[in-house]
Amino acid sequence: MQASKDISRLIDIMAALRDPETGCPWDIKQDFASIKPYTLEEAYEVADAIERADMVDLCEELGDLLLQVVFHARMAEEAGDFAFGDVVETITKKMIRRHPHVFAVSDAKDESAVKIQWDEIKAEEKRERAERRRAAGYVEEETGLLASVQRSFPALTEAIKIQEKAAKVGFDWSEPEPILDKIEEEIGELRAALASGNRSAVQDELGDLLFAVVNIGRHVKADPEMALRGTNEKFRRRFSHIEKTLDANGEDIDTATLERMEELWVAAKQIERQL
Repeated sequence: MQASKDISRLIDIMAALRDPETGCPWDIKQDFASIKPYTLEEAYEVADAIERADMVDLCEELGDLLLQVVFHARMAEEAGDFAFGDVVETITKKMIRRHPHVFAVSDAKDESAVKIQWDEIKAEEKRERAERRRAAGYVEEETGLLASVQRSFPALTEAIKIQEKAAKVGFDWSEPEPILDKIEEEIGELRAALASGNRSAVQDELGDLLFAVVNIGRHVKADPEMALRGTNEKFRRRFSHIEKTLDANGEDIDTATLERMEELWVAAKQIERQL
């Protein structure tokens, strides 16, 4: 089998990999739950390639992510639920429906009008989806304003979306400064939990602190996920400086003191400021 730019070739490859008689033993034994972590990982690798502006990597990572879609669709087809073509048809219908200002007659012209129209269409879709689920016998686990926020999101993303939903009905801070007070309050409660030695309370208060930090990030238009990723990258650079300097001086990081590593950390910060 040869490589191709035709999506049908990828679908055929996945079918071959899942063939019970001649397929790959690893691919055959997978199910939706076992593949889910790989799907999430590939999405993050796409984001990483974008952040690095590496178009070669982005092309490859998008392919890896597409493979995950084909993989899930193949397993669904084997179960008689849906196939890849149904996935494509569903999303094309959705995009056409959500963009009447492009594909049909609509009065929405500017960005704000389009946003209002988009929200109205999504609300209508949500009602229709709820009706389909009820007709199919699915029990809705949650109702209300926050029901549409998926629990499967990464925690930081879920927190932002929860806060955005609450803000739409006025349950929100009017400015960032009071959130700083809330953060200080949560730090105090975390200190108290730590002093109590209650691990459950510590985790609970840590969650409250993180939620408050996410909130101020949302208010100042600084995406918490991106901010943390930037800090992670900064930590990587500085820690790498520590490792390389120790190695150049014939020192072993496993035996280096905290004071020595802190000294090199400060040096790394000073180098960055001079750039």
